Formats: sequence, structure tokens, C-alpha cells
Amino acid sequence: MGYYLTIGAVLGLSAGFAPGPLLTLVISETLRHGIRSGIRVALAPIITDFPIILLTLLVLSKLSAFHGILGIISIAGGVFILFMGYESVRAKGFDLQLPSAEKRSLRKGILANMLSPHPYLFWFSVGAPTMTKALVQGPWAPAAFVAGFYACLIGAKIALAILVGSSRSFFRGAVYVWTMRALGFVLIALALLLFRDGLRLLGFGGALF
Repeated sequence: MGYYLTIGAVLGLSAGFAPGPLLTLVISETLRHGIRSGIRVALAPIITDFPIILLTLLVLSKLSAFHGILGIISIAGGVFILFMGYESVRAKGFDLQLPSAEKRSLRKGILANMLSPHPYLFWFSVGAPTMTKALVQGPWAPAAFVAGFYACLIGAKIALAILVGSSRSFFRGAVYVWTMRALGFVLIALALLLFRDGLRLLGFGGALF
């Protein structure tokens, strides 16, 4: 269970700190309307991701006997996580271009997350397959993965909202850059594990690992 909790936490931290539409909205709402508005945006994934998780788990349950398809999905997940790791390792900080917007923070956060492709890609290629694998250890293992992921995803965005509320230069600072780079190397290692699992499901793993 601790293994899946750790993986969920690492993935959640990486997604929480990574630049993207939801993070930009968290920060813009914080700067325009205060820390509470930024926190409301950060909570949006709790509302939007639940149906995505159910859908991807349902699809994968129908494919459980097709190891070739699951192997391809695992490799696709590895590519997705490898790209996240590559982007994190290359992190150099960024300046925000704040859109003009009225104050309806939670609703805007829900729309931003629903319209972003990242939650769908993550849960179909990485999240749901990891939960399916964790079920072998019982229901607490996938629960630990989800808990670790969302605690760190939302916690990271809330922490960033608080930091931005006190310092607008945080995203150009060394702490942010080196945190992202460290997470990037961990993500690359996770991507290699997904590649290994995918190749094994395709029948090639024994010769390579």
C-alpha cells in the first residue's frame, strides 16, 4: 500500500506544480480576488475527476483479458509520464500572463479542468491502469494511490496559491525550478517502469528486463 501511496504522491506533486490552464487560473484568481479564490479553483479536480476515473476503470475492466491492448496503454502512459518528466527537468520558471475574468472561481476551475485533455490522458494511460494493478493487493492499495495523488495535487496548488499571495516572483525563483527538476527525474524513473510493464504485457519484457 505504501508503494502506491508514494507513486500517487509523486504524480500528484508533479501535476500540482506543473504549468497548465488550471495552475494559471489558480494563480490569476489568487492575484485578482485573494487566496481563498485560488484555493477554490485548486479544489476543482475533486469534482471533475470522479466521473473520469469511473469511466476509465470501466473501459479497462472490459479490456482486462487483452494483454496486448493493456501493454500498449501502459507504454502510452510511459510516454505521457516521460514527457511530463522531460518538461519538469527543463523547468526554468515562467511569467504569468493573466487573463481578465470575473470572480466565479470554483466554476471557472471546474470548466478549466473539464476542458483540459490532461486529466483524461492521465487517468486513461496512467491512473486507472495503476489502480487496476493495485487491486491485486486489495481495495486499500488503489485507495492509497488516489488519496496520495489528490492530497498532493490539491495540496500543491493550495500551497502555490498561498505563496503567490505573498510573492509574485515565486515561479521565477530557484526553489520552484529545482523542485520541478527533482520531480522530473522521479517521473522519468516511473516512465521506465511503465515501459517495462507494457513490454511484459506484449511478451517482450523477459528479454529486456
